[in-house]
Formats: sequence, C-alpha cells, structure tokens
Amino acid sequence: MDTAILYTIIYCFFAGIFVAPPSEFVSAGITIQNLLSDWLGSEDFNFIYYHIKRTSATLIVHSLIPLGYYLGLGLFAPELNLFSLDQTGIGWLVYLLSSLLLPGLSAICVLYWHRKKWDYHPIARQLNLLGDANSSWRSVASSINVEFRRVDKFTSGTPSRLVAVTDSWIIKTSTYNVYVAHQNDIHLSLSDSEEHALSYQNQMAVQYLNIQVSPVESGLKPFTIRLNSLELGDLKEKLQAPIRNARNIVIHQSLSDRFLQAFVETVQHNSVFIPPPEMELEQCIGCMQKTSNVKLQRQCEVPPDDVPQPPEAAPACLQCFCRPMWCLECMGKWFASRQDQLRPDTWLSGKSPCPTCRATFCLLDVCRIHGGTSD
Repeated sequence: MDTAILYTIIYCFFAGIFVAPPSEFVSAGITIQNLLSDWLGSEDFNFIYYHIKRTSATLIVHSLIPLGYYLGLGLFAPELNLFSLDQTGIGWLVYLLSSLLLPGLSAICVLYWHRKKWDYHPIARQLNLLGDANSSWRSVASSINVEFRRVDKFTSGTPSRLVAVTDSWIIKTSTYNVYVAHQNDIHLSLSDSEEHALSYQNQMAVQYLNIQVSPVESGLKPFTIRLNSLELGDLKEKLQAPIRNARNIVIHQSLSDRFLQAFVETVQHNSVFIPPPEMELEQCIGCMQKTSNVKLQRQCEVPPDDVPQPPEAAPACLQCFCRPMWCLECMGKWFASRQDQLRPDTWLSGKSPCPTCRATFCLLDVCRIHGGTSD
C-alpha cells in the first residue's frame, strides 16, 4: 500500500478517536479535558467555567487537526515535496493555506469569547437568557454550580457528552457547547428510540431514547437528550415535568423495573392493614420522600410442625411486629435485592427477611395501609 494512503488511514483513525473518544480511551484518560485538567479545573466544583474552558480548548485543538495531517504527511511521504512550496501542487497549497487559517480563526474566536471574562461565550449568552433583568449570567452559573455539586443529581454519559438533571436544571454538554434549561420552563417529549441487538458495554440488547427538551418562555432553542432506556426511571425521579409519549413508543424496562411493577400489582390484591387511631405514619426510611404505606402481616399458611419439609424448602414466614416504616416501592426494591439474581422466574414466589427485624415474609404478607397513598 502506498505510504501516503497508509498514513491517511492511520491519521484519520486517531483523529476520529481524539474528536469522539470511545469509552476505552476515556477510561485511559486520553481526552482533551484530561490532558488539560490543570487548566480546566474541577467540573464538580465549578461546572460552568469548566465547560466554558473545555469548549474553547476543544475548538482550538480540533482546528489543528488538518495542519497536523499536512505536517505528518510531509514527513512520512517525502516524495510529495509538501515542504517545498515551489514544487507543491496548487491543491496542496490551498489545503496548507486553509489549515493555517483555521487555527488562526479559532484563536480569534476564543479571544472574542474571552472578552470581559467570558461574557461573549455562547454558554454565557445562553445563561443570560435564563436570568432575570436584575441578575447576570454569573448568578445563574453559580446556581447551576451549587446544584451540580450535590450527590443526588442524575448524570449519564461522559464529560463531553453528559446529561445531568439537578433539582432545578436540565443540562446537556456537547463538544462545543452546553445546553441548559430550567425545569419550570420546559416541555418534555419522547421523540424516538433506537434499538440495537448488542451493546458495546455488556453484549446485550439495548434501547436508547431521544427526549426533546423544549424551553417555553426563555427564548432558548430546543435540544435533545439521549440515554439508555434502563436509566429512564432514575431520570423521572429528578424531573418535575412529565415526559409526553405522543408516539406511543414502547420503552424497554429493566428486569428490576418489570419486577417492581409486578410486585405493586400483586400487592394491590392483598389484604389491607387498618392502623390503630393512635398510630402516626412517618416518612419511608428508604427514600425519605413518600409516607410509609405498607405493613408486613403474616397472611400465608404455615405448615404444621409435624409435617416434614424438604431440606431445600424456604424458611416459613414469621409475624413481623415492626411499625410501618417503608413505602411500597422501596419494599419491592428490597424484596428484589434479596432474591437469586440468576433465577428471576422465582422472584414472585420467593421470600425475604424484613429489612428492619429480619422476620421472613413473602409477597402475600405485604399489606397496604388503609388510607395510605397506595390505596
């Protein structure tokens, strides 16, 4: 194979990896943000300024790729005489001029963005639209930085392809920009989905959802976030607005989500526990968001002591004397976590220890509380 062609293939391969690095290279630290980490600072501590610097540096570095190709080709293919301008063809001269102009224009663009401490950067201009008349983009950036430091935020993806949802903001980062919308000013709609027979992460089927975020009054442009369908449940826990599914797209649920749905539906047919008047229901100690709405009451039949049981039989259910401390969803997640993960077909018929007193119970023993939120 000709040297020039071989070099072109190799350079395009590595340039593509540098522009859109796969997860293996991200894990190895071969990314722009990792190589410039000392200058960029901490994303967790100063999210907005980190991405203002990252997008500026990315623009300049990517603009050097055509010039790097020309210089490398001149070294590996000397027969092209690329370093002898009087012997170089007109096509290569035009390419060289363009590759020299591109970094210069990028540097001028970044210098323009940097005026008045990044006031002219596209991210800063976008944040200006999210603030009120008496505040600057820096106050909006400060609010985003504070919420991004919290551990209860939803995140998915890599720093240059990140989706983050905090208590007030929805954020999507891209190679050259960051899209931000306030949760009180958006409409969410499921636009489409992508299904792949194999995932590069675990060699299993995977479904990706594209959710369009449309700001209502801020004047910002809509943007689309993309995430694994298995992450949809965690995303919804942080969202304040519902996701409209006007196209009736079938969403693939995880095994745990499907079991939790079956768990809740089955408990709806169980007996109801009527608490005494003096009993006050407290917050669920699992999620601290919902009121406790289930009580473990032994309902299944216990075999007599004189009836021999096979050695592999599960332990008999016991009466639980704990006060209501869990909501139905958290109890279902606890129940699923105590089952054989290799035998999901046995989960509904399985048993679990009480998360508080360790008394054995089965699904029939989970009783809704009369007047609770599960009724």
